[in-house]
Amino acid sequence: MTGRILLVDDEQNIRRMLRAVLEEQSYQVSEAESGLEATDACEAHDPDVVLLDLVMPPGPSGLDVLEQMCRKCPGMVVIMMSGKATLHDAVRATQLGAFQFLEKPLSPEGVLVAVKAALDHSRVRAENRALRAALDDPHTIVGTSRAIESVRSLVEQVAPTPARVLISGESGTGKELVARAIHRLSPRSERPLVSVNSAAIPRELVESELFGHERGAFTGASEQRRGRFELADGGTLFLDEVGELDPDVQAKLLRVLETGVILRVGGERGRTVDVRVVAATNKNLEARTSDGGFREDLFYRLNVFPIHVPPLRDRKEDIPQLVSHLAMLSAKRCGREPVTFAPEAMERLRQHTWPGNVRELANVLERLTIVGDGKKVDREEIERVLGVGSDRNVGTRRALKSTGALTKDLDEYEKTLIEAAIAEADGNVALAARRLSTDRANLYRRMKRLGIGRNDTSVSN
Repeated sequence: MTGRILLVDDEQNIRRMLRAVLEEQSYQVSEAESGLEATDACEAHDPDVVLLDLVMPPGPSGLDVLEQMCRKCPGMVVIMMSGKATLHDAVRATQLGAFQFLEKPLSPEGVLVAVKAALDHSRVRAENRALRAALDDPHTIVGTSRAIESVRSLVEQVAPTPARVLISGESGTGKELVARAIHRLSPRSERPLVSVNSAAIPRELVESELFGHERGAFTGASEQRRGRFELADGGTLFLDEVGELDPDVQAKLLRVLETGVILRVGGERGRTVDVRVVAATNKNLEARTSDGGFREDLFYRLNVFPIHVPPLRDRKEDIPQLVSHLAMLSAKRCGREPVTFAPEAMERLRQHTWPGNVRELANVLERLTIVGDGKKVDREEIERVLGVGSDRNVGTRRALKSTGALTKDLDEYEKTLIEAAIAEADGNVALAARRLSTDRANLYRRMKRLGIGRNDTSVSN
């Protein structure tokens, strides 16, 4: 175990002995020889644990130093040491926040046991603070795997710059969280972050959504409307599923990126906007430029700084931390107690392939939160929940079993495909229609014919 330890003792021999014992265990050790130096050393070295002597004449006592440390470095884990301590001293130290009291003469074994316990305590407190911070900011990027640390590092590098970013990754991996982190860490953080899902907007309205329209520009345009670029002026525009944009809109987006000027639909006068564009896609846009599906010049305009978000199956070591974070968020949202997990249940979550990535995990945890309300979840409960819609091929296999009537078989298969597309799109019919290469009106007609009801709460416009 590694950790940073600060030794505060006026006796050099004590400090020398403690340093040797601790460094042999690979701890990083710094020293202060008086109470006057202790607080400055604490701020300078940011130790995980402080070993603090009680009596250090002629300066302030260890209790005085402890009180200062608790005030200036809240949360610091301090182990007091003394050969002259009274019961009153021990009680007072505990009241001030000391983690433990060691009596001199010190034994190497006793010091190491106390330091290890203090480091474990410090780590748990840090994790709890991180979880509380995550609850305050539900859009935080959770995980400590090498893959997600790489994403976090790229975000920190690019966020302070004006560079455009193209975020790639499968559906449900958290591309919008990355975009939010970029905006939050940028100089534009006090200005708006405006999001638009290019795939969820009907084709005929995309241009109006992005650039706005003038009154009377088209049927139904009864009043002037500002587009997303104008709403994001001075801030950041997040263009999700940018690969779904039509060629005409791609050309107009390219002009805006080149000139910084937008023109509302039906307008005659351009408007200058100051917008940083962060785009995202679950497609290989570079490959699509070869077959003409995406403009090459627009791709290079957007892909100034690429960030790839890995799928959950490639960072399974993050699952326990994600589970804790998402379970707390679900509990807060549902007004329930957060569920906990037996070791075998957590292992089952780690074994799952998570084709829907973090979004699928979040949905599973929300279901468990609703039915569990604070209980400990076992493996059998995980199996039951994962069995609901977890195998996307089950419905297809069932539909392929012939009934002997061709029309009925085709209807069943079509129903399976539509229901799967709607589920993949989280109930968004417009997005499901786009993925099925049809328009929303046609998809609604087919849904009505096949008995897929719009009153289902999982289906949205």
